[in-house]
Amino acid sequence: MTGAALPLADPALAELLTGRLELVEERLRDAVTQSDVLADTTSRHLIAAGGKRLRPLLTLLAAQLGEGQRPEVLDAAVVVELTHLATLYHDDVMDSAPLRRGAPAAHEVWGNQVAILTGDLLFARASGIVAGLGPEAVRIQAATFERLCLGQLHETVGPAPGTDAVAHYIRVLADKTASLIATSARFGAMFAGCPADVVATLVEYGEKVGVAFQLADDVIDLASDGASTGKTPGTDLREGVPTMPVLLLRARVAAADPDDTGADAVRDRELLARLDGDLTSDEALATAVEGLRAHPVLAETRERAQLWAGEAITALDGLPSGAVKDSLVSFAEALVDRAS
Repeated sequence: MTGAALPLADPALAELLTGRLELVEERLRDAVTQSDVLADTTSRHLIAAGGKRLRPLLTLLAAQLGEGQRPEVLDAAVVVELTHLATLYHDDVMDSAPLRRGAPAAHEVWGNQVAILTGDLLFARASGIVAGLGPEAVRIQAATFERLCLGQLHETVGPAPGTDAVAHYIRVLADKTASLIATSARFGAMFAGCPADVVATLVEYGEKVGVAFQLADDVIDLASDGASTGKTPGTDLREGVPTMPVLLLRARVAAADPDDTGADAVRDRELLARLDGDLTSDEALATAVEGLRAHPVLAETRERAQLWAGEAITALDGLPSGAVKDSLVSFAEALVDRAS
């Protein structure tokens, strides 16, 4: 699913945004160009692999609530995608992910240090562009970057003793994923000259749809095959990275009677033991993935994603009716209904 292929409510609007996305793509390629041969090659790695371009699409879509053709809107769309790409270089190192978008992750090709430094280079390029958008944009970008780092930090350290692990995870998703999606919507409305109340509405929408998006990703990571996602299923399980289905399973086991010999209780304890065991072999990982695919926690995670998407749609109530609002609704629905 590419950004341009997302089902938008109005064909004319979809055509307009497809053309605008093509301009963003050209600017992205220009933005990552480096005079150094190695830096140029590594910086282009994920651009060449493609991607959904959800964040710049949301920037462009939100801008249609105002003067969407302003040149600052395109710059803002490039900034949010560059920032996202930079985080992917870092995330793949931390998660030891072998694949990204169907291609070997950068650290698999050039090593961890080069991958991390490439991510830093992209952050620098994003900073250079956002500086041209003014002090307020710089402040928003800095605050977003801080939340991205905090989200990764809290995911890495985990919840404090006595803290609700599910609530902690939602906070991680809000910072690590939703913050940049909210900024994408905010930049679009802001640089299109929308009034403050519209910008605030788009921020709330972005925060909620961002959590929905990541919860849907937790489902997709287990329910889809690597061919459709471009990633190895269950990588997070192997690396011990918490996801909602696993957290829900842990909560079930913790709340149950340890002496319960019922079929569901035994199944839950055995599956959790398998997840906490050695998943280094592909066979062990595949067995764990299959166990979670067949477990009710996967459907519960999907329901939670749909709930967050519904709240995002409700946040749009104050916007005027029309093709843009309808497309924001379909954007939210598509994020949780997608297969990759």
